Amino acid sequence: MEVMKKKKRVLKGHFGILSLTLYVWLSINPPSLSLSLSRCRSCFLSPENSEKKARQSAAAAAAAEEEEEEKERRKKENHKQMALRTSLSPSFPPMANTTTTATSGNARKSPRVYMASTLPKVEKAKKPYSPPRVVELQVTHSMPLEKIEIFKSLEDWAQNNVLIHLKPVEKCWQPQDFLPDSASDGFYDEVKELRERAKEIPDDYFVCLVGDMITEEALPTYQTMLNTLDGVRDETGASPTSWAVWTRAWTAEENRHGDLLNKYLYLSGRVDMKQIEKTIQYLIGSGMDPRTENNPYLGFIYTSFQERATFISHGNTARHSKEHGDLKLAQICGIIAADEKRHETAYTKIVEKLFEIDPDGTVLAFADMMRKKISMPAHLMYDGRDDNLFEHFSAVAQRLGVYTAKDYSDILEFLVGRWKVGEITGLSGEASKAQDYVCTLASRIRRLEERAQGRAKKASTRPFSWIYDREVLL
Repeated sequence: MEVMKKKKRVLKGHFGILSLTLYVWLSINPPSLSLSLSRCRSCFLSPENSEKKARQSAAAAAAAEEEEEEKERRKKENHKQMALRTSLSPSFPPMANTTTTATSGNARKSPRVYMASTLPKVEKAKKPYSPPRVVELQVTHSMPLEKIEIFKSLEDWAQNNVLIHLKPVEKCWQPQDFLPDSASDGFYDEVKELRERAKEIPDDYFVCLVGDMITEEALPTYQTMLNTLDGVRDETGASPTSWAVWTRAWTAEENRHGDLLNKYLYLSGRVDMKQIEKTIQYLIGSGMDPRTENNPYLGFIYTSFQERATFISHGNTARHSKEHGDLKLAQICGIIAADEKRHETAYTKIVEKLFEIDPDGTVLAFADMMRKKISMPAHLMYDGRDDNLFEHFSAVAQRLGVYTAKDYSDILEFLVGRWKVGEITGLSGEASKAQDYVCTLASRIRRLEERAQGRAKKASTRPFSWIYDREVLL
């Protein structure tokens, strides 16, 4: 009896120790509670049940381990795919990894997504419609919005002072007035006579004539440029405002110039018309960058300068034609020059009015355009072969005296005098500096040109595709 009591006390002590141990273990490992209890119960079950439960536990553990391995495998596979996408993606400069979007007043970040390009990689792509060139920083809409009101207020003034420099269509000359009449019985004789006269004209002169014609044929670009100017653009394509009427009618008058020169050159038989036509298409496709910034102050200063430049160029071409015995071609170039002079008068009158209304803003715009330098309208000229075609054409024009660096400085001096820039008083400090700059610039340009002429190397020759790759002295 005493022995039985002793065994009960020992057994009770074992159960107490076991309970305490179980409590401490469960406190440390609460997620494993169900598993721990099942293991605890198995201590008191029959051997068969214990073995069965052990097998089930082992199977569950194996399944869990297999599931973990599968997750790890998928994770590694995802990492591989992400690495592949990254290697295929184009390089981007360092930037933030997320963009922020506002939703319901709170900032929400969304991931930046990169996609691999499917385009073939090339070293240096040439666009099929324009020459290769460096695109400089372009400034847009630099004129303060309040100044748009100036041009709106000048609508009536433009009606009475600008549109008067347009000619009625019925009084305008047309290209056919100077060309053989294809309906006439004497058409072939007239063409033959034209070609005989053209034979006496040297190749370098034809290079200048072709360059002038190509410049005129890029007229769509120049109308586009005028319609970028704030406050004066043709907003609808058929706007009745004075500014819009001027732009359309000016374009219509200019259109005759390219038509006339194009037909003359075609009939002359001296030039490769296909190469010329390609050059025209390239030039229109390339556009132009006069850096006028959608600003009509800058735009009208630019057109004032350019109309005088084309007047000089066509006038000199007419003089050369007369010297070479082609009086008909001299008449053609002379009548075009007369149009350019009339258009120059209109544009310079607009800028003169701006000097009257806003002398500070206008003299600053004048200085700005001259610091940037007046680029020629066809400065992006290209024939599919010569990346420096405009420079080569300009070199021939400079040598022949068709349009020169001296002409550039003379035009500047003429405009300073025409607008009486040196006589303006009451300017701000900044505008006074701009006034001094433009009033002394012409003489500085002449000095620089004289030095450049002194350092000039012996002229080289260059083939021009326009004249069947015959070489011309630059």
